[in-house]
Amino acid sequence: MNLENIIAQRHTKTIYRDGDRCIKLFAKDYSKADVLNEALNQSRVEETELHIPKVLEVTTIEGSWAIIFEFIEGQTLSEMIGHHPEKLKEYIDLMIELQIKTHEQKCPLLTKLRDKMFRKISLTDFDPTTKYDLQHHLDGMPRHNKVCHGDFCPSNIIITPDNVPYIIDWSHVTQGNASADVARTYLLFLLRNQEENGEYYLNRFCEKTNTSRRYVEKWVRIVAASQSVKGNKEELAFLTRIVDVVDYH
Repeated sequence: MNLENIIAQRHTKTIYRDGDRCIKLFAKDYSKADVLNEALNQSRVEETELHIPKVLEVTTIEGSWAIIFEFIEGQTLSEMIGHHPEKLKEYIDLMIELQIKTHEQKCPLLTKLRDKMFRKISLTDFDPTTKYDLQHHLDGMPRHNKVCHGDFCPSNIIITPDNVPYIIDWSHVTQGNASADVARTYLLFLLRNQEENGEYYLNRFCEKTNTSRRYVEKWVRIVAASQSVKGNKEELAFLTRIVDVVDYH
């Protein structure tokens, strides 16, 4: 197994290319349950109409867990935006179309988004009153069963040389309310200091799906709180401000 060609690196995982395979190698202390759950969830989503890399194997390499996927040749949408900034809006529109198609899928064995968020809010450092308020509002939001990627952004979309779009990194996938997934993508733009892009994205998504922007905004505070559990210091400070400032009323 060739671990020389690094594609991407995070503090908990390194991704390599080995011929026609992609190897996601996790840190030695990474949760075995989380690795197996990620592989299982991606395998479940493979049964939908979406183009996603197939899981080929789950194994260990020198004591670290690894998931092996098929390698998808192409450029990420993020790279394409970098090469052609004049096409930014066109690429965001393409991303929105792919996200809408994702939300049209059903995958009944996935974890429910509401349950995951409720649990994560319980793990935050917010005071008990704030936690109760957040969970109360979460409980009152409409319950759907749409496939929600959980980290839908330009860097997780690969366009092949034949213009086939593949969606990657399904580690956060759940089933639930699509507007929560949209709120997460909107927050990702803001976290990367791309407020203008985030505003364009949110307005266009709402326009294309005939969704009230205010309805999506009701999810922003809930999503920000749930995401604050694993955020770095800078992200945590930003997400905490969202929780403290954004109002539902």
